[in-house]
Amino acid sequence: MKILVTGAAGFIGFKILQMLAIRGDEVVGLDNINDYYDQRLKYGRLRENGFAEPNDEFEFGKMLTSSKWDNCRFVRMDISDKDSLDALFAKENFHKVLNLAAQAGVRYSITNPYAYMQSNMVGFLNILEACRNYKVPYLVYASSSSVYGLNSKVPYSEDDKVDSPVSLYAASKKSNELMAHAYAKLYGIAMTGLRYFTVYGPWGRPDMSPMLFARAISKGDSIKVFNNGDMIRDFTYIDDIAEGSVHVLDRIPDASRCPDGVPYKIYNIGCSHPVKLMDFIAEIESAYGCEAKKEFLPMQPGDVYQTNADTSKLEQQCDYKPHWSLHDGIAQFMEWYKSEQNPLR
Repeated sequence: MKILVTGAAGFIGFKILQMLAIRGDEVVGLDNINDYYDQRLKYGRLRENGFAEPNDEFEFGKMLTSSKWDNCRFVRMDISDKDSLDALFAKENFHKVLNLAAQAGVRYSITNPYAYMQSNMVGFLNILEACRNYKVPYLVYASSSSVYGLNSKVPYSEDDKVDSPVSLYAASKKSNELMAHAYAKLYGIAMTGLRYFTVYGPWGRPDMSPMLFARAISKGDSIKVFNNGDMIRDFTYIDDIAEGSVHVLDRIPDASRCPDGVPYKIYNIGCSHPVKLMDFIAEIESAYGCEAKKEFLPMQPGDVYQTNADTSKLEQQCDYKPHWSLHDGIAQFMEWYKSEQNPLR
């Protein structure tokens, strides 16, 4: 089985690439290694998966083979570059694609809206067109819990309406779901969207709360606590997220069992055990052995009060079961954060 994983230098993508390579799939990772956040972390993830270039000078279009697994390769490429993407698909004949490449971040979309249109809309269209033109039978793609927007009912179910996004990022992810459904209907390509909830763990994104909190505590700086700490998040450990994503890759939707005969699925993927933000901070403080200085602030534009995933569909249909407790996950995260592996330490 030959699988393309886009966003392979990202937090979730690098872990899934690793899992697929270890189990023996032929896997190609793709990432543009942009500078949305500190590139040292992206290069560190690539090195962790056996990819290294002198001075981290990854040349666009150059295919590299992992020093750890000869069935795993990586190419630096941007999914918004249609010609390069088409050439890759034409050459490789992928059986499945996992598209995780996207411009991430809710707050960043407030100040940099055009970045989201280029990557999340144009780039995703290029992926859809490549799957259509080069006969890829199955595409799994990253959506987001942010599509639930102003929904007040919790836990969030895939059957809930998602018509009230509160950020351009959320709107772009909802648009991806609609585009994927159209291609599944028009061309019979099986599609599954994954609404990821808050992910944490070793090698996590530096713009997300776990890394921000750990870094502030380590430097003796204050942490910014939005909505005065009154927020709830469905924090999920990276290994559970990656394992669940692989389970979905292994299960192609059967059109005869899908609404209107369209081979299309949407799943929530989280831990379904939401945690109060202050309790999450307390776990980090305990693991670090130091109390954080806190700066309490109002809710930020684009944020929501609570995220809580109903993962029953994913559990029933794809045998998904998160295993990591918050206590154990934070312990692993902090151990990595304080180690030499962390390039931002």
